[in-house]
Amino acid sequence: MPARPPSEFVVTVCETLAALGDVRARRMFGGYGISCDGLTFALVSDDTLYFKVDDANRASYEALGLEPFRPFTDRPTALSYRPPPDSALDDPRDLLDWARPALEAALRAAARKGRSKGEGR
Repeated sequence: MPARPPSEFVVTVCETLAALGDVRARRMFGGYGISCDGLTFALVSDDTLYFKVDDANRASYEALGLEPFRPFTDRPTALSYRPPPDSALDDPRDLLDWARPALEAALRAAARKGRSKGEGR
């Protein structure tokens, strides 16, 4: 059975974020991981976009009351991804302004992961 194509929402998100680099969507846990140049910096679940968040960009989301992604409604687990404000989905430049810090957060996370793998050598 062929893979189900991405929703129109996922395609539009990828097209809008293409200004960042090689942006692609990949099926992941019932939704999509959105990557730029091979680095996942966003998720789409039920046609809701979530960007990677860390200490450097979390305050922007918290100031607007944007809650973290919770993949399971029956569990308290929250991931380090939050939705941009609804208004950003209507303005490509605004969406890119939210996406850039998310990509930077993903780069920082990858750098930390690389350092921890190199420790002990």
